[in-house]
Amino acid sequence: MTLGFIPSDACVLVVQAAMVAAPRRLGEEDRLGRLAARLQSRWWALVPLGSIVIVVFGIQAASSTANGLTWLALIAVPILAATSFGWANRGSRWWMGLLAAPLLALAWAGRSTLWGQAAATLLTAFSCVTLGVLLASVCPPRWVKIGIVLMAAGDSYLVLSNLLQAPNTVLVGAVPAPGLPQLQGITFGDILLGYGDVFVAALLGAVLAREGRGARVQLRMALLTLFLAGLFDLLFFVLSELPATVPVALAVIVSEGWLLWRRRRSGRTLRPQWGSSPVEAGGLDSSASEVIARVPRAASSSTSVASSAERE
Repeated sequence: MTLGFIPSDACVLVVQAAMVAAPRRLGEEDRLGRLAARLQSRWWALVPLGSIVIVVFGIQAASSTANGLTWLALIAVPILAATSFGWANRGSRWWMGLLAAPLLALAWAGRSTLWGQAAATLLTAFSCVTLGVLLASVCPPRWVKIGIVLMAAGDSYLVLSNLLQAPNTVLVGAVPAPGLPQLQGITFGDILLGYGDVFVAALLGAVLAREGRGARVQLRMALLTLFLAGLFDLLFFVLSELPATVPVALAVIVSEGWLLWRRRRSGRTLRPQWGSSPVEAGGLDSSASEVIARVPRAASSSTSVASSAERE
């Protein structure tokens, strides 16, 4: 059983967008949350971009680096996915971590089937949630969002300058050993999606969760990401490879632009009412406290080298 390009692409985009809605917020009761408070630094924002640059030029310098990355993924991805199921996801329970074992078995036994590819896709995608939650917990939210945009910019440059394609081909073709599953990226039907493309979506969800924006906001951002990714993928009709981190960065830009517009609009609404004197503001010789009480309050608003989607 095989899928065509459009159904494969649709499934992969849904998985990528779902990772925006998946992460939860670390609470004060989490030991890792307390540890993360001690490790706060804006320099962590360079990790997403750095992961692409290091791996791309690492594979260019030594193609054997790709084999090492496949082994790292084979070992780390199931562990990170189990951690996601049992701890990092919204609604996670400790026993859900056990789901990683049958998914790994299915990905191994059915690696050439859609079922096996789906199992490997879930393992890879949810492993990104754990990494996203950890990174978002040690970096200020504003800088995380800047890091997402920088990652997309770097990814776009590497794709458009043809610096990514050769290392990406090496990484996609690498296997830990004959017969073992490949977990260093997502292969589903006719679509290849890099690990970084899913990680950046999970990172966006994690930073929204850290800001306390709530599950509804994460869901809306996931739908916005899916919509933008669908539009962006229309470029596949003229191009064979796209930087799939771009729709996530666009979702960040659109969201931040919307919040900024709302704040400025609220400011313009309030400014005339804070007149130069209580008499002007209230229309009567009233006290300042009475004037302030009448003023409406503004509502508070509160990767890896395969960082591109391509057709096989």
